[in-house]
Amino acid sequence: MPRRFFRKFAFKRHEYGEKWFLAPFRHLMHDHRLWAVRRKNVVPAVALGAFFAFMPFPGHPLWAAFAALALRVNIPIAALTTFISNPLTMGPMYFFAYRFGAWLLGAEQKPFDMEMSFDWVTQTFVTIWQPMLLGCLLLGSAAALVSYVTLDLIWRSSLGQYKSRKRRQRQDRET
Repeated sequence: MPRRFFRKFAFKRHEYGEKWFLAPFRHLMHDHRLWAVRRKNVVPAVALGAFFAFMPFPGHPLWAAFAALALRVNIPIAALTTFISNPLTMGPMYFFAYRFGAWLLGAEQKPFDMEMSFDWVTQTFVTIWQPMLLGCLLLGSAAALVSYVTLDLIWRSSLGQYKSRKRRQRQDRET
């Protein structure tokens, strides 16, 4: 089931190989590990995307794609998984990351009103960056671990069910 699900959204590397903006990366289009929809490529890519979704800097998909390239896992899945962090979830994610980091560091918890503006970055973020970054790193690591284990278990279970169904069908044909 997971493989069929991810295959629906898979990028066709032969279609993207001819795009002009991908010319510098054309040699990477032939590495099947970067595009394959297999458990060994997708599960770590989802975990990588979940980790980068928690990071408090812009360009999550780009950073996840570079990390996926370095680790030789599915690039599109890693980039798309970073959209766990979106305008609806970003505020609560960073709020809890800040609170968790401040609790771990024993720092005084300041009011946390997040807004997407340069003023917020220059006035508020510079005072709370240490606990927020610690919380983001730890919660991102926890999200990566949970997503890795969960998807791996789902994938293995689905594969086991598929194989047992095929085995039963084969036995039914033989009898």
